Amino acid sequence: MGNVNDLLVRIYVHLLAPDRDKERGDVPGWVLITVMSATIVAALGAIAKPQLSAMLEAALNKVQ
Repeated sequence: MGNVNDLLVRIYVHLLAPDRDKERGDVPGWVLITVMSATIVAALGAIAKPQLSAMLEAALNKVQ
């Protein structure tokens, strides 16, 4: 009976599991998007840091 259950589980997994060869995706594209997004965030952070620091300092001074 155990062999039948093992066979049924293997068939079930084979039919429902995605085919790994067909669903590889576009890895270089995702890497490029991730690197570009990180670069944009870093550039905006470098540009806006002085203004954001001044705004935070002004807000904290108002609270005191």
